[in-house]
Amino acid sequence: MPANHRNAKKAAAAVAKPLRGPLLRGARRPRVALIGRHGAGKSTIFEGASSPVVSHEHLAGLGGAYQECVVDVGLEQISLVDLPSIHTLHHLSEHDQVVLMYLLWGDRWPLEPPSPDNNSGRPDFPAPDVLVQVVDATALERDLELTLELNQFGRPLVIALNRVDEARKRGIYIDVQSLGEKVGAPVIPTIAHMGKGIAALFETVLAVAREKSCPLPQPPARHIQDALRPLNAVIARPEIEDVFGIPRALLLSQLAENDDYFLQSLTTRFPGLQGEITEARTSAGKALPRPLAEELHADRHHRAAMLHEAVSSPRSPESGEGWRRWLDELFLHPRWGLFGSLLVFATVLLIVFEMSALIDSWTSARLAAWVQEWQPQSTLGVVGRAVADGLVGLVGIVAPYMLPLVLLLVALEASGVMHRVAFVVDRGFHHIGLHGGVAVPFLIGLGCNVPAISAAAASGSRREKVVAAILITFVPCSARSAIILAIGGKYLGGLGVFAIFMLTLVVIAVLGKLLSRRFADSAPGFVQAIPPYSLPRWNTLWRNTWEQTSDIVTIVTPLLVAGSIVLALLGHFGADALINTVLTPITGWWLGLPVALGVPILFGVLRKELSLLMIFQALGTQEITLLLDHVQIFTFLIFLTFYVPCLSTFAVMIKTLGRKEAWFSVMSSLVTALLMAGAIRLLLETIRFLAPA
Repeated sequence: MPANHRNAKKAAAAVAKPLRGPLLRGARRPRVALIGRHGAGKSTIFEGASSPVVSHEHLAGLGGAYQECVVDVGLEQISLVDLPSIHTLHHLSEHDQVVLMYLLWGDRWPLEPPSPDNNSGRPDFPAPDVLVQVVDATALERDLELTLELNQFGRPLVIALNRVDEARKRGIYIDVQSLGEKVGAPVIPTIAHMGKGIAALFETVLAVAREKSCPLPQPPARHIQDALRPLNAVIARPEIEDVFGIPRALLLSQLAENDDYFLQSLTTRFPGLQGEITEARTSAGKALPRPLAEELHADRHHRAAMLHEAVSSPRSPESGEGWRRWLDELFLHPRWGLFGSLLVFATVLLIVFEMSALIDSWTSARLAAWVQEWQPQSTLGVVGRAVADGLVGLVGIVAPYMLPLVLLLVALEASGVMHRVAFVVDRGFHHIGLHGGVAVPFLIGLGCNVPAISAAAASGSRREKVVAAILITFVPCSARSAIILAIGGKYLGGLGVFAIFMLTLVVIAVLGKLLSRRFADSAPGFVQAIPPYSLPRWNTLWRNTWEQTSDIVTIVTPLLVAGSIVLALLGHFGADALINTVLTPITGWWLGLPVALGVPILFGVLRKELSLLMIFQALGTQEITLLLDHVQIFTFLIFLTFYVPCLSTFAVMIKTLGRKEAWFSVMSSLVTALLMAGAIRLLLETIRFLAPA
């Protein structure tokens, strides 16, 4: 066997990972409940993984509000529930009692809920399959009391050890492996507000759900066990286990602490046991130095303190972890993270647009000047000139704008920075029905929508791909931005250009809301992984850059050339006048523009960057204010901004999403362009009419 073939087989064997059974998704996905006291970070973990479409409901009776959504974890899924906070099972309040009952039985209680009418119309709430207790590493001792109580549930349990960064700053170090061994459940360190450890947490949740591994209940002190033997003997009956369906250790502890619900439920179903239970509790209390409930709580508090002492060790507080911690504080901080993300975007755009002018002067500008000297008169010569124009237009898009932008974004992604940006902007993208992972495709769209749509289609669910791709078509690409800056900057000033770009953001946000409703039936959450920082490798950078821009060669190039040929032949044979006449209802009547702008509007679909040249050709002058006033210029730019980006974008939409969604995108952009341009024209005309002369 050749050596290369053997190496290839070894590499394939190393990469391949056999499935451990049916995928946990759909009807098989486990139901996971986040539990913890207020302030431990439970809701922060939920928000870090949640879907743009979250269900907000109330527990029955006196229960508080909970949140629920489906979350994708790799190829598998979980149903994630963020329950109201709970501190301990000792002396439960009425609200906490309801939380405990939902943890044990969902909405199918052994006795009817206190207020059955409150359950009408509520969604089903099955009991959770896996419990995730979120504990605070800076106050671990008090959270471990609840851990010892959850060990009695007979359910798979995972501990999320949150705020480990704060604990280290305070000089508290926790032996995670030792803690997991002592409590009998896996412990995953997390920094919830920075998104660290959340991916590993839910991977562990899936593992324990598949294995159905449960921690063993840790018994109380020997003298308490001896005192509880009579009560334990009373409830050691199969019919009682059939009614409650919970481990006897949990029922015993709740009856010993005089839990009203358990005691009432048991004596209602088995009235003859009330006297025996009362006698057993009285006997246990006499054998202990304190009341039974207080002795149980004191013992649990002591065991939690001993456990905390065994797994934690004080050290001198850290002064810092170097540049990695500094960067994480910049990119992942709850308050400063958005500023860091905006700084990254601004830096990328500044570099690209500064580089683009220089690169353009070296490449497409020289080629365009050379091609301009060729003025053919024959049909064959016109076709040849059109081919040259198409190739020059391709160079003008790819070389100055697309390659530098995509290369920078690929480098940021390889370094780990873009994953942090995606985590920070995730909550903002939820408002338009998307995840923060689409931030990179949206930024690529500022260079060209074609590779941006390809990047968006490469990840996420079907719903995410469709919504992101449609919204990306409204992101001003370099060609549209060039038109806005060239015309708007000259005739409308900086305020006018700023208004156009801000209007774009508003339209994207509103359309995102509308599209989210159209695709609201499928919107799973997604866990943003936070990889370590690393230095990008040149070979990987160039390979990934080519993967994201290869559609330019395979799809865009022939379309640009074909569009240039069609446009040149129409002008050569004088068909542009007929097109202008047909489009008069749109250009003249609706938009209030000169009829001669019909051709630039129509054939901007073929090549947006040609629109600028075609405007000057159609009007017969470089000084367009001689024929257009400021209202008409603003209206025209608004229409071009929201109008169908280009034929290349349409082709990529068909390739990645299918004809139905591609045509829906075209109609959405056309309708939006007409409505926005018409509304802006009406508004500006009204302002001009009402303004004093």
